[in-house]
Amino acid sequence: MPAVTQAKHQKGDFFVDYEEKVFEDVKAKPGEKALVTFHTVAYEGSIGFVNMLQATRLQRKGYETSILMYGPGVTLGIQRGFPTIGDEAFPGHQNYSRQLTKFMEEGGKVYACRFALQALYGHGEPALIEGIRPISPLDVLDLKLLHLRDNAVVIDTWTL
Repeated sequence: MPAVTQAKHQKGDFFVDYEEKVFEDVKAKPGEKALVTFHTVAYEGSIGFVNMLQATRLQRKGYETSILMYGPGVTLGIQRGFPTIGDEAFPGHQNYSRQLTKFMEEGGKVYACRFALQALYGHGEPALIEGIRPISPLDVLDLKLLHLRDNAVVIDTWTL
């Protein structure tokens, strides 16, 4: 039978070379834009949070960055908490709120489709995190088209 002869991993050990960067650190040229769209349900996977981090990184690289939440994506922008709004019921419960707030504080814009908010998920505009701009369902496509027309970086976040 094979024997394991390596020492156990210890706290602080490295598994990979996390400092090596293979590609240049791209920065936005003046006027460049980015759009990150969200059509994903809050807490159904990591993609929503990961792409919020990507949106924040794009903003920090100098892109004029917007987030669009539509369909189930509007659930990312709803105020939450338990037992009261803002309370963290479990570690990470307020990750979406904190990340969206930080993104907006750094100059990012966040939009939420009014149709999805009310007709699909039964929420009104007061349920949104402070600073999120509700928009007409007719604006959802136009926002994306405006970004495409401006040759913006577009990241679409979809999960089913």
